[in-house]
Amino acid sequence: MKTIDPNELKTQDLQAILQGAVAPRPIAFASTVDLEGNVNLSPFSFFNLFSANPPILVFSPSRRVRDNTTKHTLENVLEVPEVVIHVVGFDQVEQMSLASTEYPKGVNEFEKAGLTAVKSDLITPPRVKESPVAFECRVNEVKPLGDQGGAGNLVICEILRIHLDERILDEHGAIDPHILAPVARLGGSWYSRITPDSLFQIPKPLTKLGIGVDQIPEEIRKSPVLTGNNLGRLGNVEHLPSREEVEQLSRSSEVEEMRIRFQNDQDSWTDHLHRWAKMELEAGNVDKAWMILLQKP
Repeated sequence: MKTIDPNELKTQDLQAILQGAVAPRPIAFASTVDLEGNVNLSPFSFFNLFSANPPILVFSPSRRVRDNTTKHTLENVLEVPEVVIHVVGFDQVEQMSLASTEYPKGVNEFEKAGLTAVKSDLITPPRVKESPVAFECRVNEVKPLGDQGGAGNLVICEILRIHLDERILDEHGAIDPHILAPVARLGGSWYSRITPDSLFQIPKPLTKLGIGVDQIPEEIRKSPVLTGNNLGRLGNVEHLPSREEVEQLSRSSEVEEMRIRFQNDQDSWTDHLHRWAKMELEAGNVDKAWMILLQKP
């Protein structure tokens, strides 16, 4: 394990480590205007959702590391405290990247990136027509985090209006992540995207009290086969299967065959049980996995 003191690194080296490790990060594609009405459009990956009531987004245009200058977006929101924050879908990723070019002040990145500016409902900055999601926001506060190169500036934004492309909604009106396909930022020149094979679901332990990994029998908890994720899923059940359920599986042909096959090899019996249970866990059959793990030779 390599241990690093942030104070001993150059800012650009520290930034590279932070951006490489804290990833993927969602991207705020921010549209702003200055007092003269000049439009700016720029992406920021120091960004996230921080509250639903009130609905608050926060992004951070950092001071440039190389010369400690500030970005036009920061200057604009200090002059006109409004911003449209867009979600970047894969279809716009190259145009979003082009808009990050450091054009001189007054250059319209909508035009440079080939994106369509649409009038917002409640605020002055226009929104990107091609974006699947757009949030019209009032800037409640800008909080500087320092005055040196690399220092962030938290732009705290309250959502006033939301625009959703109906094509990203499922039959229940919820956002379908397969269709939205949001793009996220990693370190260097790396990005990531949502694809059908990259999505998975984990039951949320909100309405039940899981037994916890500490209550899993030691021989299962210390299994060389089961991963930490497997143990986490096992610990998210409210109670273990009943004795009757375990005994019913015990009388199945699968278990009987294994019992005969490994009657003189306890280690192989345990290894096969754990591999079988792991397969069931990864298929989402948690109760079946528990019944397998509780089998006796």
